[in-house]
Amino acid sequence: MNSAPVPSNPMQPVNRRSFLAAGTLAATAGLCRVSADHHKSGGAHPILLSLKCGMCGEGKTLEEKFRLLKELGYDGVELDSPGGQNKEEARKASEKVGLPTHGVVDSIHWGVTLSDPSAEVREKGLQGLLTAIRESDSVGGTSVLLVPAVVNAKVSEQQAWDRSIEQIRKALPLAARLGVHILIENVWNRFLYDHDGPSNQTASKLVKYIDDIDSPWVGSYFDIGNHQKYGNPAEWIRALGHRIVKLDVKDWGVKAGFSKIGAGDVDWPDVRKALQEIRFTGWATAEVGGGNRARCKEILNNMRTHLLGA
Repeated sequence: MNSAPVPSNPMQPVNRRSFLAAGTLAATAGLCRVSADHHKSGGAHPILLSLKCGMCGEGKTLEEKFRLLKELGYDGVELDSPGGQNKEEARKASEKVGLPTHGVVDSIHWGVTLSDPSAEVREKGLQGLLTAIRESDSVGGTSVLLVPAVVNAKVSEQQAWDRSIEQIRKALPLAARLGVHILIENVWNRFLYDHDGPSNQTASKLVKYIDDIDSPWVGSYFDIGNHQKYGNPAEWIRALGHRIVKLDVKDWGVKAGFSKIGAGDVDWPDVRKALQEIRFTGWATAEVGGGNRARCKEILNNMRTHLLGA
């Protein structure tokens, strides 16, 4: 890794042991939001199943969508911010239906990046992240999914590393005050792995990036399918260990591309084994093509079969 050490933040005097405790608390907090009915039905699994709200194509209102997802057996749902779904409507729908909104996805992190050459753009990206943290908290969420940087012709990996960490650190006081985790997604952004490299890459850069931030409020939102191109997802899970706070669930294959869960090249039995080895508990959210009630049911069944082995 070519990155220079990042000075520790005096406002965050923590180490990785502290992070482990915080990650456990985050997972426990998520588990506590599951309804009693879910457990009475025999669904007390340590992994909670969710999907991105925009994937549900049936229902005119958020309440109708949430009720549909609740009836199908989902444990929760994830929103978008800034913008996206109306957060007050989502909060009321969540409370009325009994379906938790466990977090939000930063909706501007691709276009307004924390690694942009322009300080003005990076500031806008930071403000978007701060808004997402506040809105996640407002709906009872515990996280913001963040693509921290994008490497391209104008931004080197070192610049992406330094600039994004600088901006993320500015968001830590708010994240700590509201109890909302900033979770780094592994995604095809040419950062922390060689996009055009071999399929046996390790998680070392991603591990070091998270550890260099060194905050209990920053962890991994590990996307299982995104990493099939770069390396064995199960091995990345083992390497990241307690840094993983939440999961995105999709599949990918050399021939299939991004596909339905179970239709790509991901070795799901090994993924399940790895998650058990790191004692993962918490939210797993599908990120695949959505649709009507039947499609949402299919997605849930695929997660149960391949992620839970049920």
